[in-house]
Amino acid sequence: MSGSAVVVGGGLAGTLAVGALIGHVDTVTVVERDRYPDRPVFRKGVPQGRHLHVFLSGGQLALEKLLPGTTADLEAAGARRMEAPRDVITKGANGWQRRYHEGKHAVVSCTRPLFDATVRERVLAEAAGSGTRVEVLEASEAIGLLGSAERVTGVRVRSRDAGHAERDLHADLVVDASGRASRAPQWLAELGRPVPREEVVDAGIGYSTQMLRPTEPFDMAVVVQPRPDCPRGAAWAPVEGGNWLLTLSGARGQHPPTDGSAVLAFVESLGESHLVDNLRTSDAVSPPHGFRDTFNRRRHYDAPGGVPEGFLAVSDAACTFNPIYGQGMSVAALSGLALREALADGGLRPGFAPTAQRAVARASDTAWLTAVGADRPYAQDTDATPPGLAERMQTWYFGRLVDRAAIDPVVGAAFRDITHLAAGPSRLLSPVVALRTILLPRGAGLAAMPLRAESATG
Repeated sequence: MSGSAVVVGGGLAGTLAVGALIGHVDTVTVVERDRYPDRPVFRKGVPQGRHLHVFLSGGQLALEKLLPGTTADLEAAGARRMEAPRDVITKGANGWQRRYHEGKHAVVSCTRPLFDATVRERVLAEAAGSGTRVEVLEASEAIGLLGSAERVTGVRVRSRDAGHAERDLHADLVVDASGRASRAPQWLAELGRPVPREEVVDAGIGYSTQMLRPTEPFDMAVVVQPRPDCPRGAAWAPVEGGNWLLTLSGARGQHPPTDGSAVLAFVESLGESHLVDNLRTSDAVSPPHGFRDTFNRRRHYDAPGGVPEGFLAVSDAACTFNPIYGQGMSVAALSGLALREALADGGLRPGFAPTAQRAVARASDTAWLTAVGADRPYAQDTDATPPGLAERMQTWYFGRLVDRAAIDPVVGAAFRDITHLAAGPSRLLSPVVALRTILLPRGAGLAAMPLRAESATG
């Protein structure tokens, strides 16, 4: 173990990066714009923090490898665990999915502050019992990179307190975990590096979330996905403390309201009486909060020559997805695990940065495929990187597969492996899945919400 690292951004992605670095470097310095609260509360530095967040089963597996016991900590703190699709029923463009009981995948749902606080506590506990010293610079921001076009040697930091003092932090590795607003492309350009190629797919989706407390008990989460004739959607899911979150979404011209008095009318427009009844029998805990920064963007730092030595971009700073699909936190865990595994193969050695960057990129591949496949039909040509032939074929195949997955236990199982980030994209191309997707009719989902679960084996 030797060397030092600076992690830019102390949110979930940055905290998980710290967890990956523990035991592999001597010191880690975290540069965080905010001050951490002493209890789980919403904070300005997490702009989508008030919205629904879930940890998918693939993310849970990665988290347990990276920080064993964290999932149990979350559940002990009040996070809700739901099996999918038994406890999470979904209506797609072709109708309701059959409510199978597979016992294979589950989501963990709670508020973002509880996620962040629980993971941060676990990481700091791990650091205290290791040889790695972790220092957190709160109310500080990175304003540039140190070094040259060939090698990054640290960051320039400015305090956000009175005086705005600046100083240089030298390190063997700089990890950019600053999220969607990352300024790393500009900083790298200032060092003489080319700006990484970007892919962007923007469906123009906006969403709003309101916290509610039901007066009557419910036993299942509900997801209503947008469809061509109604580009609106909703998700209704439990979090800790007996509260539920109602997240509403809509494409351009159909954005959900942030005025609480207009929420009921938006929900009624979906034509789902179950959601309307839930809303009418629940008390508002918060007003609706909106969010519209939902584009998908991939910066190809993983391309040959994409990063200099000493620099690595993770999670949203490298590849960000429409948050409505609930993949971001799981990808952060997968990225952290990829970083840990790259470090285990020789530490901060020559050539580490491009090797680790490719591993982190692979951790995002499945989430990128599914998010872009879902958003592409709603993206306007002026907002999106034009699809090539391969992507057009993927979109056609993915559309058939999604419809078939609603009613077919074999295709549905493969689809859930992918959407829960528990398998790679090749899972969708296995012979049995491909044949059933291409040769069998697309079919229609169930006309009515399934109130009872059924065995996946029939």
